[in-house]
Amino acid sequence: VQLQASGGGLVQSGGSLRLSCEASGDISSITVIGWVRQVSGIQREPIASLEGQADTKYADSVKGRFTISRNAANNIVYLQMNNLKPADTGVYYCHALSNWPHYGKHYWGKGTLVTVFS
Repeated sequence: VQLQASGGGLVQSGGSLRLSCEASGDISSITVIGWVRQVSGIQREPIASLEGQADTKYADSVKGRFTISRNAANNIVYLQMNNLKPADTGVYYCHALSNWPHYGKHYWGKGTLVTVFS
């Protein structure tokens, strides 16, 4: 499985961005896919995840502002980020966890930088 993230950028506080993560390869083995954020020098923080078609989970810091979804072909996962705050600044990584035949394997895409200025 390969993950390609895109959509980061520079945005003013209160603005919106949409991140995309395109998955390729044996995507049928993916059980959970989501986004993890890393601020410089700080541990990576899970932001949002999607399991199956509609089981979503969010970090408390983004609930009500971020929405994770996938396209009909199930090969692209989106993270719609609204009402962005400077604290949302960081590198966002797409992450996936696989089931059989690659049970327990983690996949990471290259990060995409989000910078929110006040």
